[in-house]
Amino acid sequence: MGTTLLIGSCEPFSGKSALVLGIAQKLTQEGQKVRFGKPLATSLDWDPNKGPLPQPLIDDDVRFVSETLGLAADRLIPSLHLLSPTTATQRLGQGDLQAGDGFAAMRQQIADDDGLTLLECAGSLQEGLLYGLSLPQLAEGLDAGVLLVHLWQDSCSVDALLAAKQTLGNRLVGVVLNAVTPGEVESLERQVVPALENLGLPVFGVMPRSPLLRSVTVGELVRRLNARVICCEERQELLVETLSIGAMNVNSAMEFFRRRRNMAVVTGADRTDIQFAALEASTQCLILTGAGEPLPQLISRAEELDVPLLKVDHDTLATVEVIEQAFGHVRLHEAVKATYAFRLVEEHCRLDRLFSALNLPVHVA
Repeated sequence: MGTTLLIGSCEPFSGKSALVLGIAQKLTQEGQKVRFGKPLATSLDWDPNKGPLPQPLIDDDVRFVSETLGLAADRLIPSLHLLSPTTATQRLGQGDLQAGDGFAAMRQQIADDDGLTLLECAGSLQEGLLYGLSLPQLAEGLDAGVLLVHLWQDSCSVDALLAAKQTLGNRLVGVVLNAVTPGEVESLERQVVPALENLGLPVFGVMPRSPLLRSVTVGELVRRLNARVICCEERQELLVETLSIGAMNVNSAMEFFRRRRNMAVVTGADRTDIQFAALEASTQCLILTGAGEPLPQLISRAEELDVPLLKVDHDTLATVEVIEQAFGHVRLHEAVKATYAFRLVEEHCRLDRLFSALNLPVHVA
């Protein structure tokens, strides 16, 4: 009989997929069998007006992990339900809060495997209750341990972990602290980690905040802003790590732009001085707001430099709000992010301690 580990979090977009990738990669490198799935799918491009849910139901995150690690199809565990407004409405109407017959089949499938089954849970401890697939329900029903990845801001962040421990009891194997200010990682490991472990919260890693993992593609910004792409449409895979607003004089803007990297620059369509200055900096896309169209010279220069030029109907403030909401709230579906996630987990997580706690025969150098 194999081992099942649930990867959960107290809030969405805490870094579960990055942790899954790092753990699964290390296990596969060591020749261990790994299965992966998401009992409740949360990332799936499905239009209910175009037909029923696909079967088997494989979450987009699961597909990405399997493609990145080269997992065979039979190592993937299909989801039992999809979390969406449409399915939630159906569940409410049915008044059925049980996971259904598929849960017993999933449990048997896992029990028959002799490797490690990694299951990524929904965004919080409560999410999925409507489907009978919340993190505590899964831990109990599958007799599984839980590893929480938790966004850390300061010592007040421990409240959510203590609440999770109260709910999960001995099923909580431990935690990984994520998105820590890089300059505070060392002091956190020295001062806070021992205090957490004294409270019964084993810490298996302290990972620094990563602008790359929080980044968003130009294509995602186009989608969220409903933007018109004026040029370089084929460059929508570029990753945006920071946001700059071109509302200052051009000299100040140029100095500011030099200190930033991989920017999306938002500025008015009439600010041609700022627009040209942005193109000469580390700009991944230039987003124009307000009335008016860009100068032909600007379009030509953007094409020369391969910088996508976008035009939106929103004002600058609304545009900035949409972009800021996107940072850190997108799926880890780019190869460059996956490569960075491997390194981040390897350098900042004590996988040897984790595998030992799970009684897995894995040697980590």
